[in-house]
Amino acid sequence: MSDEQAISAVVHLYVDGMAFANEGALRKAFHPDAAIIGNYKGALEWTTREGFIKTIVEAGAAPPGTQPEMDVQKIDITGDAATVRVVDSFAGERYSDHLSLVKIDGRWVIVNKVFHQHAS
Repeated sequence: MSDEQAISAVVHLYVDGMAFANEGALRKAFHPDAAIIGNYKGALEWTTREGFIKTIVEAGAAPPGTQPEMDVQKIDITGDAATVRVVDSFAGERYSDHLSLVKIDGRWVIVNKVFHQHAS
């Protein structure tokens, strides 16, 4: 599998994990020390992987059969570092996510997520 394919698989894991409140998928996609940062409903949100997962799980899963929105707009890879811009939806809200990934022990993981919440 190429690096681009492996990164795309991590992004799919992340989006599916959000859509279906899949804690295991989110833990696999994000590094334990990852930071999630952005303005949510006008207030700065700066949280950890664990805080993010808790928020997702509390929001609940999309109904079975739902096709999560995911538009990967850009993947940029330099050696063992990468960035991805993906537009997705969660709980009826649309987001642009800027993901930073690092290849650790041969596996790509998200180490940072900076997001923009689009106006409703």
